Amino acid sequence: MRYIFLHGLGQNSSSWDHTISYLSRNRHINCLDLPKLLKQKEVTYNHLYASFVEYCAEIDEPLHLCGLSLGGILALNYAIDYPERVSSLVLIGVQYKMPKALLKFQNIIFQFIPHSAFQQMGFTKQDFIQLTNSMSTLNFSKSLHNISCKTLIVCGKNDYANKRASKELELLIPTAKLQFITKAGHEVNTQAPRELADLVEIFWRISNKMSSDH
Repeated sequence: MRYIFLHGLGQNSSSWDHTISYLSRNRHINCLDLPKLLKQKEVTYNHLYASFVEYCAEIDEPLHLCGLSLGGILALNYAIDYPERVSSLVLIGVQYKMPKALLKFQNIIFQFIPHSAFQQMGFTKQDFIQLTNSMSTLNFSKSLHNISCKTLIVCGKNDYANKRASKELELLIPTAKLQFITKAGHEVNTQAPRELADLVEIFWRISNKMSSDH
């Protein structure tokens, strides 16, 4: 089994380091760096998702996907399109229908952030703006019922922008269960890594046991 972690916009693969340090060491874990996944392609959501699909196609094992924000959207998209490939799904602070007003607000904020602040994230300022613009029409509302694997929805108690969507995801995905993490905002993987790891570890054990029983 392969456990794949997908970071959020503004993060990189190392954002998962503390969370992973609390997980069982016998798991085959891959932390992807989304900018590197693109391999110099134009920075749009469609290109990023296509690159992720290509990456997964090279893995001949059941996939357990865990994604935060942008990474969660990629994982959600893949679980809808390839339900037979995904054994479990963890979605952290994820929207399933892009809030256009929030994306526009983010892009306004990006305009005032210096270019140097984006360097460690692997994307340029223009990449950020172009990527978020390319996501504005995403809407998975009519496809969520296609997700058949066990799904854990996670949201920080202080992540006010994503609370509503998290609650709706629990209702719209037949197999979903929602858990809130106290004292955490949007970036749960860096703000509450121990609590997140405990939730995910228990979820995976239950999911794998149910799969083996069937």
